[in-house]
Amino acid sequence: MKELLLVAIGSALVNNVVLSQFLGLCPFLGVSKKVETSAGMGAAVIFVITIASFVTSVIYKFILANEHFIINGKPVDLAFLQTIVFILVIAALVQFVEMFLKKSMPSLYEALGVYLPLITTNCAVLGVALTNVQKGYDILTSVVNGVGISVGFTIAIIMLAGIREKIEHNDVPYSFQGSPIVLITSGLMAIAFFGFSGLI
Repeated sequence: MKELLLVAIGSALVNNVVLSQFLGLCPFLGVSKKVETSAGMGAAVIFVITIASFVTSVIYKFILANEHFIINGKPVDLAFLQTIVFILVIAALVQFVEMFLKKSMPSLYEALGVYLPLITTNCAVLGVALTNVQKGYDILTSVVNGVGISVGFTIAIIMLAGIREKIEHNDVPYSFQGSPIVLITSGLMAIAFFGFSGLI
């Protein structure tokens, strides 16, 4: 239990997927204009990454890393297919989330716009699946790592959205308006999160 807690805290705060590993920057910068849409995107990412962590771990353990597959009398190692299989699994999950939001929460679906399908190509989701395999996590640890990383993403995107809402009312110099001030803010957040590095 202690190890799982350390994995979750480490994934969420110490090795924040956006601010430490710089994965998933496209939705992080694109959807963080309002707190409501950021929270919606964070919830979608939590769902996709958690389910993707579970499904990809199961597929890797029981199919790709299974040594009992024999073709022409020789055992076949299918681990080289992991990236392609993981991308297909993630794409299917995102389609499911997109259909669910379009049917049950049309306002959030419209607010997320093009960034919802971009979860498919969000390198954070694929990065979690590949990290779980590279670190040799079992299925439970993979799911905990996925939850931690997605919660860390949600914390970061909601914090940036709150700061951006405040920045709109400030007198920002013309040359820093728009993307430059957002990137500077993200850099300062990354420096602040660096303070968690001694936590674990």
